[in-house]
Amino acid sequence: MKPFKSFIVPFTALIALGLSSSLYSQVNNNAGYHPEVGQEGKDVVWVPTPQVLVEKMLELGKVAPGDILYDLGSGDGRTVITAAKRGVQAFGIEYNPDMVNLSKKNAEAEGVTEKANFTQADLFETDLSKATVITMFLLPQINMKLRPKILELKPGTRIVSNTFDMEDWLADDTVTIDDLSASWNTAYLWIVPAKADGTWKMSDGEINLTQTFQMLAGTIKTGGKSVAVNEGKMNGSGITLSGGGYLFAGKVEGNNIEGTVTFNGKTDKWSAKR
Repeated sequence: MKPFKSFIVPFTALIALGLSSSLYSQVNNNAGYHPEVGQEGKDVVWVPTPQVLVEKMLELGKVAPGDILYDLGSGDGRTVITAAKRGVQAFGIEYNPDMVNLSKKNAEAEGVTEKANFTQADLFETDLSKATVITMFLLPQINMKLRPKILELKPGTRIVSNTFDMEDWLADDTVTIDDLSASWNTAYLWIVPAKADGTWKMSDGEINLTQTFQMLAGTIKTGGKSVAVNEGKMNGSGITLSGGGYLFAGKVEGNNIEGTVTFNGKTDKWSAKR
Protein backbone atom coordinates (compact mmCIF):
# COMPACT_ATOMS: atom_id res chain seq x y z
CA MET A 1 0.00 0.00 0.00
CA LYS A 2 1.10 3.57 -0.58
CA PRO A 3 0.92 6.52 1.75
CA PHE A 4 -0.28 9.98 2.56
CA LYS A 5 -3.71 10.48 3.97
CA SER A 6 -4.12 14.11 2.96
CA PHE A 7 -3.46 13.50 -0.72
CA ILE A 8 -6.56 12.23 -2.54
CA VAL A 9 -7.18 12.92 -6.22
CA PRO A 10 -9.70 11.58 -8.73
CA PHE A 11 -8.53 8.25 -10.09
CA THR A 12 -8.73 9.54 -13.66
CA ALA A 13 -6.00 12.06 -12.73
CA LEU A 14 -3.43 9.25 -12.56
CA ILE A 15 -2.55 9.80 -16.19
CA ALA A 16 -1.40 13.29 -15.25
CA LEU A 17 0.72 11.76 -12.51
CA GLY A 18 2.59 9.70 -15.08
CA LEU A 19 0.81 6.36 -15.02
CA SER A 20 1.48 4.57 -18.29
CA SER A 21 -1.54 4.07 -20.53
CA SER A 22 -1.13 0.30 -20.49
CA LEU A 23 -1.16 0.07 -16.69
CA TYR A 24 -4.00 2.60 -16.53
CA SER A 25 -6.04 0.41 -18.82
CA GLN A 26 -5.30 -2.70 -16.75
CA VAL A 27 -6.33 -1.06 -13.47
CA ASN A 28 -9.63 0.04 -15.00
CA ASN A 29 -10.38 -3.11 -16.95
CA ASN A 30 -9.52 -5.87 -14.48
CA ALA A 31 -12.93 -7.04 -13.38
CA GLY A 32 -13.92 -7.31 -9.74
CA TYR A 33 -11.62 -4.79 -8.08
CA HIS A 34 -10.99 -1.11 -8.70
CA PRO A 35 -8.61 0.57 -6.22
CA GLU A 36 -9.11 4.20 -5.34
CA VAL A 37 -6.35 6.68 -4.59
CA GLY A 38 -6.38 7.40 -0.87
CA GLN A 39 -8.01 4.13 0.14
CA GLU A 40 -7.09 2.89 3.61
CA GLY A 41 -4.54 0.14 4.13
CA LYS A 42 -2.93 -1.59 7.11
CA ASP A 43 -0.19 1.00 7.70
CA VAL A 44 -0.73 3.60 4.99
CA VAL A 45 -3.18 4.67 2.30
CA TRP A 46 -2.64 3.99 -1.36
CA VAL A 47 -1.17 6.70 -3.56
CA PRO A 48 0.58 5.41 -6.70
CA THR A 49 4.10 6.50 -7.56
CA PRO A 50 4.10 8.43 -10.87
CA GLN A 51 5.46 6.15 -13.59
CA VAL A 52 8.19 8.63 -14.56
CA LEU A 53 9.44 8.55 -10.96
CA VAL A 54 9.30 4.74 -10.92
CA GLU A 55 11.72 4.77 -13.86
CA LYS A 56 13.93 7.36 -12.18
CA MET A 57 14.01 5.36 -8.92
CA LEU A 58 15.21 2.27 -10.77
CA GLU A 59 17.87 4.35 -12.50
CA LEU A 60 18.97 5.87 -9.19
CA GLY A 61 19.32 2.38 -7.71
CA LYS A 62 21.24 1.19 -10.78
CA VAL A 63 18.77 -1.68 -11.08
CA ALA A 64 19.89 -4.21 -13.68
CA PRO A 65 19.52 -7.88 -14.63
CA GLY A 66 20.97 -9.98 -11.84
CA ASP A 67 19.42 -7.83 -9.14
CA ILE A 68 16.71 -9.07 -6.81
CA LEU A 69 14.27 -6.26 -6.09
CA TYR A 70 11.71 -6.09 -3.31
CA ASP A 71 9.03 -3.39 -3.46
CA LEU A 72 7.50 -2.79 -0.03
CA GLY A 73 3.85 -1.88 -0.29
CA SER A 74 3.68 -2.76 -3.96
CA GLY A 75 0.14 -1.51 -4.60
CA ASP A 76 -0.94 -2.12 -8.19
CA GLY A 77 2.46 -3.63 -9.01
CA ARG A 78 3.87 -0.92 -11.28
CA THR A 79 7.37 -0.82 -9.75
CA VAL A 80 7.72 -4.60 -9.78
CA ILE A 81 6.40 -4.81 -13.34
CA THR A 82 8.71 -2.03 -14.54
CA ALA A 83 11.71 -3.75 -12.94
CA ALA A 84 10.68 -7.09 -14.46
CA LYS A 85 10.62 -5.47 -17.90
CA ARG A 86 14.28 -4.57 -17.29
CA GLY A 87 15.08 -8.25 -16.75
CA VAL A 88 15.10 -8.06 -12.95
CA GLN A 89 13.66 -10.70 -10.65
CA ALA A 90 11.24 -8.54 -8.66
CA PHE A 91 8.98 -9.21 -5.68
CA GLY A 92 6.06 -7.10 -4.51
CA ILE A 93 5.07 -7.25 -0.85
CA GLU A 94 1.50 -6.05 -0.36
CA TYR A 95 -0.90 -6.55 2.56
CA ASN A 96 -4.14 -6.06 0.60
CA PRO A 97 -5.01 -9.36 -1.13
CA ASP A 98 -7.15 -7.57 -3.72
CA MET A 99 -4.16 -5.45 -4.73
CA VAL A 100 -2.04 -8.59 -4.94
CA ASN A 101 -4.51 -10.22 -7.31
CA LEU A 102 -4.73 -7.03 -9.36
CA SER A 103 -0.93 -6.87 -9.58
CA LYS A 104 -0.75 -10.45 -10.81
CA LYS A 105 -3.28 -9.64 -13.54
CA ASN A 106 -1.32 -6.55 -14.50
CA ALA A 107 1.91 -8.57 -14.69
CA GLU A 108 0.18 -11.16 -16.86
CA ALA A 109 -1.09 -8.44 -19.19
CA GLU A 110 2.44 -7.05 -19.49
CA GLY A 111 3.94 -10.51 -20.13
CA VAL A 112 6.32 -10.52 -17.17
CA THR A 113 4.88 -13.18 -14.86
CA GLU A 114 8.16 -15.12 -14.84
CA LYS A 115 9.97 -12.21 -13.20
CA ALA A 116 7.21 -10.27 -11.44
CA ASN A 117 6.16 -11.95 -8.19
CA PHE A 118 3.58 -10.73 -5.68
CA THR A 119 2.97 -11.89 -2.12
CA GLN A 120 0.27 -10.97 0.36
CA ALA A 121 2.33 -10.28 3.48
CA ASP A 122 3.18 -7.83 6.25
CA LEU A 123 6.26 -5.87 5.17
CA PHE A 124 7.54 -5.81 8.76
CA GLU A 125 7.55 -9.60 8.89
CA THR A 126 9.02 -10.21 5.43
CA ASP A 127 12.51 -11.67 5.03
CA LEU A 128 14.46 -9.11 2.97
CA SER A 129 17.84 -10.83 3.18
CA LYS A 130 17.91 -11.86 -0.49
CA ALA A 131 17.22 -8.36 -1.79
CA THR A 132 19.92 -6.41 -3.60
CA VAL A 133 17.51 -3.49 -4.08
CA ILE A 134 14.52 -2.36 -2.01
CA THR A 135 12.06 0.23 -3.27
CA MET A 136 9.34 1.88 -1.22
CA PHE A 137 6.86 4.72 -0.93
CA LEU A 138 6.04 4.68 2.77
CA LEU A 139 5.46 7.24 5.47
CA PRO A 140 8.45 8.57 7.47
CA GLN A 141 7.52 6.66 10.62
CA ILE A 142 7.32 3.43 8.62
CA ASN A 143 10.76 4.09 7.13
CA MET A 144 12.14 4.62 10.62
CA LYS A 145 10.52 1.45 11.93
CA LEU A 146 12.12 -0.49 9.07
CA ARG A 147 15.51 1.23 9.39
CA PRO A 148 17.10 -1.10 11.97
CA LYS A 149 16.17 -4.12 9.85
CA ILE A 150 17.51 -2.46 6.71
CA LEU A 151 20.83 -1.62 8.35
CA GLU A 152 21.36 -5.33 9.07
CA LEU A 153 21.05 -6.28 5.39
CA LYS A 154 24.04 -7.25 3.28
CA PRO A 155 26.41 -4.30 2.71
CA GLY A 156 25.79 -2.78 -0.69
CA THR A 157 22.03 -3.36 -0.65
CA ARG A 158 20.42 -0.33 -2.28
CA ILE A 159 17.37 1.32 -0.75
CA VAL A 160 15.32 3.73 -2.89
CA SER A 161 12.44 5.75 -1.44
CA ASN A 162 9.85 7.98 -3.05
CA THR A 163 9.58 11.32 -1.19
CA PHE A 164 10.27 10.24 2.39
CA ASP A 165 13.73 10.08 3.97
CA MET A 166 15.37 8.28 6.92
CA GLU A 167 15.91 11.29 9.19
CA ASP A 168 19.56 11.39 10.38
CA TRP A 169 20.63 8.60 8.01
CA LEU A 170 21.42 10.96 5.17
CA ALA A 171 20.89 9.75 1.62
CA ASP A 172 23.86 8.76 -0.51
CA ASP A 173 22.17 10.29 -3.52
CA THR A 174 18.99 12.19 -4.38
CA VAL A 175 17.20 12.96 -7.62
CA THR A 176 14.36 15.40 -8.27
CA ILE A 177 12.17 15.59 -11.37
CA ASP A 178 11.33 19.26 -11.86
CA ASP A 179 8.28 18.78 -14.07
CA LEU A 180 6.42 16.60 -11.59
CA SER A 181 4.15 17.73 -8.79
CA ALA A 182 6.26 18.95 -5.89
CA SER A 183 4.53 16.35 -3.69
CA TRP A 184 5.95 13.29 -5.45
CA ASN A 185 9.01 14.33 -7.44
CA THR A 186 11.98 13.25 -5.33
CA ALA A 187 13.72 9.90 -4.82
CA TYR A 188 16.36 9.07 -2.21
CA LEU A 189 19.06 6.41 -2.35
CA TRP A 190 20.85 4.77 0.57
CA ILE A 191 23.51 2.07 0.29
CA VAL A 192 23.65 -0.23 3.30
CA PRO A 193 27.15 0.21 4.79
CA ALA A 194 29.41 -2.49 6.16
CA LYS A 195 30.23 -2.15 9.85
CA ALA A 196 33.67 -0.56 10.12
CA ASP A 197 33.74 0.95 13.59
CA GLY A 198 36.46 -0.20 15.99
CA THR A 199 40.24 -0.52 16.05
CA TRP A 200 41.94 -1.84 12.93
CA LYS A 201 45.51 -3.12 13.30
CA MET A 202 47.98 -2.57 10.47
CA SER A 203 51.57 -3.78 10.11
CA ASP A 204 52.88 -0.32 11.00
CA GLY A 205 50.10 1.15 13.12
CA GLU A 206 46.37 1.22 13.61
CA ILE A 207 43.21 3.02 12.60
CA ASN A 208 40.51 3.82 15.14
CA LEU A 209 37.09 4.47 13.67
CA THR A 210 33.68 5.55 14.88
CA GLN A 211 30.81 5.08 12.47
CA THR A 212 27.53 6.95 11.99
CA PHE A 213 25.70 5.10 9.24
CA GLN A 214 27.98 5.48 6.17
CA MET A 215 30.12 8.25 7.66
CA LEU A 216 33.41 7.55 9.45
CA ALA A 217 35.58 9.57 11.83
CA GLY A 218 38.62 8.70 13.93
CA THR A 219 42.41 8.64 13.89
CA ILE A 220 45.13 7.10 11.76
CA LYS A 221 48.34 6.08 13.55
CA THR A 222 51.11 5.21 11.14
CA GLY A 223 54.66 6.24 10.27
CA GLY A 224 55.27 7.39 13.83
CA LYS A 225 52.48 9.95 13.81
CA SER A 226 48.75 10.22 14.56
CA VAL A 227 46.40 12.19 12.31
CA ALA A 228 42.67 12.74 12.30
CA VAL A 229 40.46 11.21 9.65
CA ASN A 230 39.09 14.29 7.92
CA GLU A 231 37.08 12.39 5.31
CA GLY A 232 35.83 8.88 5.85
CA LYS A 233 32.96 7.06 4.21
CA MET A 234 31.54 3.63 3.51
CA ASN A 235 30.01 2.82 0.14
CA GLY A 236 28.54 -0.58 0.84
CA SER A 237 31.60 -2.64 1.71
CA GLY A 238 33.93 -0.09 0.11
CA ILE A 239 35.85 2.17 2.48
CA THR A 240 37.76 5.40 1.89
CA LEU A 241 39.70 7.36 4.53
CA SER A 242 41.86 10.42 4.20
CA GLY A 243 43.90 12.50 6.62
CA GLY A 244 47.41 13.85 7.03
CA GLY A 245 48.16 13.33 3.36
CA TYR A 246 47.11 9.65 3.44
CA LEU A 247 44.39 8.19 1.26
CA PHE A 248 43.22 4.71 2.21
CA ALA A 249 40.84 2.79 -0.04
CA GLY A 250 39.71 -0.78 0.29
CA LYS A 251 36.97 -3.30 0.95
CA VAL A 252 35.67 -4.35 4.35
CA GLU A 253 34.92 -8.05 4.64
CA GLY A 254 33.99 -8.90 8.20
CA ASN A 255 37.03 -8.13 10.32
CA ASN A 256 39.42 -7.70 7.41
CA ILE A 257 40.22 -4.84 5.05
CA GLU A 258 42.23 -5.18 1.85
CA GLY A 259 43.09 -2.25 -0.39
CA THR A 260 45.63 0.43 -1.16
CA VAL A 261 47.12 3.44 0.60
CA THR A 262 48.51 6.47 -1.21
CA PHE A 263 50.98 8.89 0.42
CA ASN A 264 53.30 11.43 -1.19
CA GLY A 265 52.27 10.23 -4.63
CA LYS A 266 53.18 6.59 -3.92
CA THR A 267 50.56 3.83 -3.75
CA ASP A 268 51.08 0.56 -1.86
CA LYS A 269 48.95 -2.35 -0.81
CA TRP A 270 47.20 -1.98 2.52
CA SER A 271 45.53 -4.44 4.88
CA ALA A 272 44.11 -4.27 8.38
CA LYS A 273 42.43 -6.56 10.89
CA ARG A 274 39.95 -5.75 13.64
